[in-house]
Amino acid sequence: MNLNLTKAIVFFDLETTGLNISTDKIIEIALLKINPDQSEEEFVKRINPGMLIPAESTEIHGITNADVKDCVTFDKVAEEIKAFIGDADLAGYNSNRFDVPFLIEELLNVNVQLDLDNRRFIDVQTIFHKMEQRTLEAALKFYCDEELNNAHNAAADTLATYKVLKGQLDRYPDTVKNDMDFLAEFTQNNGKNKKIDFVGRLAINDKNEPIYNFGKHAGKTLAEVYEQEPGYYRWILDNNFPKITKAMLNKHMAPILEKAKIDRQKRREHKTQKMENKINQLKDKFNN
Repeated sequence: MNLNLTKAIVFFDLETTGLNISTDKIIEIALLKINPDQSEEEFVKRINPGMLIPAESTEIHGITNADVKDCVTFDKVAEEIKAFIGDADLAGYNSNRFDVPFLIEELLNVNVQLDLDNRRFIDVQTIFHKMEQRTLEAALKFYCDEELNNAHNAAADTLATYKVLKGQLDRYPDTVKNDMDFLAEFTQNNGKNKKIDFVGRLAINDKNEPIYNFGKHAGKTLAEVYEQEPGYYRWILDNNFPKITKAMLNKHMAPILEKAKIDRQKRREHKTQKMENKINQLKDKFNN
């Protein structure tokens, strides 16, 4: 089955020094672009992370410090990655929880912004977990009757993810629609609120309002918290939160701050007018 595409979709996978998106780095990226005419383009790059790769990470993906010591650093390929992706939708395996926020964080670290608006994010793992609940290796075997011989190689994992999605569409034609809008919605996490920063610090509630999704203000809207504790959003911006969280917070706080500014101006004008009215009343009293 071919994917029903109205624009390109990029399947991608990252291998990294670890799991912390704020402190760890990408050491390999593989991008597989599927165009609406079903033609394919590929981009694969090893990257020098500028830090040592922990032994426990090497045990998983097999990439050593020696493998990347002569590779380019991420800042040298960031614009190339952004250009390759273009306006395509993004898909991966566990990508909404890991690969997407990790890639966005790395891009922001080198001042490259990937537009998140009008872009759909499809997580093949979520379909698998909703329908079967297995690993990528098991998914490839289950849906495609193939063995994943080179697991945790970014290019192999990316191709396997693309194959699994097509296999899922074949297996569940009545449940899983070959439509990118449906798949993006279907592969959102099952939580009550839709994450807007991928890492789960910020979300959208059922009234389509941006809310904090963690800590003492969990479930409260950004506007509500700004009324109660104006400095809370600034505390997030000034501390060690992911850059994607800070970027989304700035975006959604902008209209709230603008409204607060207008309200303050109106209050000042009202106070000034009230004072002027009182002065005029006193003048009239003395003049009479």
